[in-house]
Parts: sequence; C-alpha cells; structure tokens
Amino acid sequence: MKFKSLLFAVAVSVSTLAFAQESKKSGPPAGNAVVGDVYGGGVASNAESKAISVDKLSKKLKKSDKKVENVAVKGKVTDVCDKKGCWLTIQTEDNSQFFVKMKDYGFFVPTALKGKNVVLEGTAERKVTSVDEQKHYAEDAKKPQSEIDAITTPKEEIRFVANGIKVVN
Repeated sequence: MKFKSLLFAVAVSVSTLAFAQESKKSGPPAGNAVVGDVYGGGVASNAESKAISVDKLSKKLKKSDKKVENVAVKGKVTDVCDKKGCWLTIQTEDNSQFFVKMKDYGFFVPTALKGKNVVLEGTAERKVTSVDEQKHYAEDAKKPQSEIDAITTPKEEIRFVANGIKVVN
C-alpha cells in the first residue's frame, strides 16, 4: 500500500512539473532587453551603421515594387505581443507604426523590448492586411473591444519579417 501511495505521489509530482514547464513556455521569453542583446539569427556587426530609418524604408518600398530584401532598419519598439513575444511594432517618423514578425516564427522577444531602440535585419514589403488579421493582432495586444470593433477595412502597410533584432542606443 505504501508503494502505491509513493508511486502515486511521484506521478502527480512529475505531471505537475511537466505542466508547469509547459505553461512557462507559452509566454514571451524573460529578459530585460538591454543594449547589445540580440534575438533571432543574429545581426551583422555593421548593421547599426548601415541601418536606415523607417521613412527611408517607406520610400525604398515605393520605388522597388513593394519588396526590399536584406535591409537593416533602426527604430523604436512601441508594442510587443503579450502572449508569446511573436511580433512587435516599430514607431515611424509620422507617428504611425509598422508591424514586425519573426522569420519562420523561429524566435520570440521579451515584452521588455517596449520603448527600446532596435536594429532589425530582414525583408520588408508593402502588404494589405485583412480585417480579421488586424483584429487578431489587436486582441493579442489587449486593445479595448471598442478599438477592435472599429477595425472594419483592410489596410495597406509596411510589414517586416525579421531575421534578427539587436537592442541599440
């Protein structure tokens, strides 16, 4: 009888630990996002010096058939997905934002990245974002329901797929 009780206790402990680990994985990674931290596949050593502004990126996209590959962009993070850290938004010069996803959903960033300056390396394009997709991201960002309900039309915007992200000054 003692053996069965002990076995049951071990089984409960192991399953509790397994579920505790699983729930920890579902949130954004921990971290303070300090200058020099890198997320993803890395960022070239000269990326910061060659990075362009969001405004210059927008102009490049207008000239280049809506897509620019292997580009480095510098900007300030305004929001990070609270659920997993799987997307972020960057402030533009005209106080709008552009959306950044991680390449192949291959890495995530901590929410501490909000308010930090970063250099992104990857591919940018102009894309029309559907109403459903806009609402999905607004829900991820925990926007008020009234703001989510106000999304009624698709919008063309800059979308960036990041290979790597580096926190800079």
